[in-house]
Amino acid sequence: MEIDTSYIRDKIILSYCFLFYAVNAVIFLNKTKLKIHFIRKATSACGYVVTFCKWVLIAFLTGAVGGLIGSAFDKSVELVTGLNTRNSWLLYLLPVGGVVIVLLYQISKIPDETGTNHVIDSIRSDKGVPLLLAPLIFISTVITHLFGGSAGREGAALQLGGSIGSQVGKILHLDEKDMHLVIMCGMSGVFASLFGTPLTATLFAMEVISVGVIYYSGIVPCIVSSLTAYGVSILFGISPIRFNLKTVPGLSVENILRVAGLAALCAVVSILFCLAMKGTEKFLKKFFKNQYLRIIAGGAAIILLTLLVGTRDYNGIGISVIDGAILDGAARPEAFLLKIVFTAVTIGAGFKGGEIVPTLFIGSTFGCVAGGLLGLDSGFAAAVGLVALFCGVVNCPIASFILSIELFGAQGMVLFAVACAVSYMLSGYYGLYSSQKIMYSKLKAEFININTK
Repeated sequence: MEIDTSYIRDKIILSYCFLFYAVNAVIFLNKTKLKIHFIRKATSACGYVVTFCKWVLIAFLTGAVGGLIGSAFDKSVELVTGLNTRNSWLLYLLPVGGVVIVLLYQISKIPDETGTNHVIDSIRSDKGVPLLLAPLIFISTVITHLFGGSAGREGAALQLGGSIGSQVGKILHLDEKDMHLVIMCGMSGVFASLFGTPLTATLFAMEVISVGVIYYSGIVPCIVSSLTAYGVSILFGISPIRFNLKTVPGLSVENILRVAGLAALCAVVSILFCLAMKGTEKFLKKFFKNQYLRIIAGGAAIILLTLLVGTRDYNGIGISVIDGAILDGAARPEAFLLKIVFTAVTIGAGFKGGEIVPTLFIGSTFGCVAGGLLGLDSGFAAAVGLVALFCGVVNCPIASFILSIELFGAQGMVLFAVACAVSYMLSGYYGLYSSQKIMYSKLKAEFININTK
């Protein structure tokens, strides 16, 4: 039987052709998929780069403006503090200054309650930060310090920064989510320019909004804004706050226990301070319905308290007392309690400023006295008290730990970390800012979502 070779040959050729085209089709499809995959990856990468550049530019702009205004604010507070020191009679005009503050807010049609809590709320919601809040808090805080009210600067810093960030966002037509980030940029920028602690300012803005949740999306914008504002403040001759501790104890079980004990006591004081601040404000508002009468009464009370204690240590910022506690290891046993009273009356009556610098005052003086009794060096104990009390009232352990490094250096940072951890846990759900939310329990891994007390 004869075999038809031509038929077999045609089949083989046809099979090879089919295989050739099939292989080419697979290669083409794979190349197409690779191209599509590459395009997608490249587009995604470009999106990251564009977003990165966008936020670097926005944060730089916000930080530059925040640095300029923050520097002007710092110089203004320094100027009026000097005037008050050289002219002791200005204290007796404190009620008059209070009347001016209330009048300014009423003329501007901005509620007296609009402050740091409003700025914190604006990051979680679509609430805007009024443009007039910046000049109002600037002028009002300067008035408070001119006439000897007991307040700090960070309340103004956060409100100034929030207002600046909000206006930058409106000018650039940013959407709601981006507005939240730019407000955080403003907060961190002005905070850094006033205190000279850019890393603390970065972490504080990211951490203070919702305890247990850190807004990592803000890390690049906030650090760029903080460093820019810090650089601007340095150009204007504003020296950052730094302390050289004379003695830092070694890392031992005994010293860890002593620091933990001091931090536990600071947690109790932080609760006391928060209760005093909120309770005094509530009492004065209930007893004096009229804002003018309330602030006049508060100013008169500060005058009377100053005359009773016989010193001006508790008026204004009180940085010299903080220096004495940390650098010289010297503080009066009653100093922390008196500062709590002076600050609670000042802020509760309606004067403007902040609670953070008073917190540093209270923490350093209490730590200086209590730490000495626990066997710690008084100066080092004052530093631990400062950081631990700050952590207790703002519920920001990471920012507090970074603050310890920026203020006192890295030596002894393990002991400061212990202090932050203990104070954070034992301070409970209390805090200076009622708009701050505790997102996770301090006792166990549980979502709770409650406001601070």
